[in-house]
Amino acid sequence: MKAPRFAKFFAQLPLLNQPQRLQVLDALHPAAGLDRIIALIGEIRSAGRRCPRCNSEHWHRHGRANDLQRFRCRACGRTFNDLTGTPLARLRLKGKWLDYLSVLLDSLTVRAAARRVGVHRNTAFRWRHRFLERVKDDRPAQLSGIVEADETFLLESQKGSRKLDRMPRRRGGKAALRGISHHLDCILVARDRNGNTIDAVTGRGALKASQLVRHLLPKLDAQALLVTDANAAYRRFVREYGIAHQAVNLQAGARVRASARGAIHVQNVNAYHRRFKEWLARFHGVASCRLPNYLGWHWALDGGRIASVEQLLRIAFGFIHI
Repeated sequence: MKAPRFAKFFAQLPLLNQPQRLQVLDALHPAAGLDRIIALIGEIRSAGRRCPRCNSEHWHRHGRANDLQRFRCRACGRTFNDLTGTPLARLRLKGKWLDYLSVLLDSLTVRAAARRVGVHRNTAFRWRHRFLERVKDDRPAQLSGIVEADETFLLESQKGSRKLDRMPRRRGGKAALRGISHHLDCILVARDRNGNTIDAVTGRGALKASQLVRHLLPKLDAQALLVTDANAAYRRFVREYGIAHQAVNLQAGARVRASARGAIHVQNVNAYHRRFKEWLARFHGVASCRLPNYLGWHWALDGGRIASVEQLLRIAFGFIHI
């Protein structure tokens, strides 16, 4: 629209009644969302923009496609945009991304998210795990001071799988074996007194010392005091690597005791387990292969750590807590 015609149209906006104003706002909302998301993508990616193939910082603008600025690398000649090489590459309907990010902040189910944003439920599910793909890895580099560690268990699920490696069971069923068995997924959570948290799905069945070496040892400060329950896997782990350790015998009713370095207990990590399971219950069961994404999603929201769609979009491109 040319400037004189736009000026005439703009001058008539105050004459609109309320239904007409709402109709205009509804018509402009997708375009406004698209403009905002494009501006945010450019802002987030501009600082460290590199060629995804050769990592070169030398590029020049090379036209536009799919509402995004394209670039050509001067070193290898590859063309790319700000989404190339990210989990969001080739996703469509960019004008609805911000609305969907607000859905993630509200922890809505797939169908509720699809209704709010106005997309198909399969699209809502696919977007959920595209946006959360890097959230699960956005963790503190190290745990220090008093570090509490404990494991919790969820019934393993092959929801969405075409082939099962076990007999099928009714939805919301229970494990075929009593106690801790290979029918349960083991989730390890370690948390220091500053609230820094790491978690990992270690596999099915009881926790093993080798899994602690893989998931906990790289994150544990050399001077940290590890506080756990009386599980033998922790004792073997700390003995082999010379880690300061205190165990709490929960079965004997000894939940808290004093020490020179502070209170010895695992109540912080157990409270985190409780919050995670209460939050996860709204989804009525999730597939075991998707659990890391849900752990990352919950950690991002726990304690108001992520409070805006801009922060959530930034994590989708790269880490912000490391």
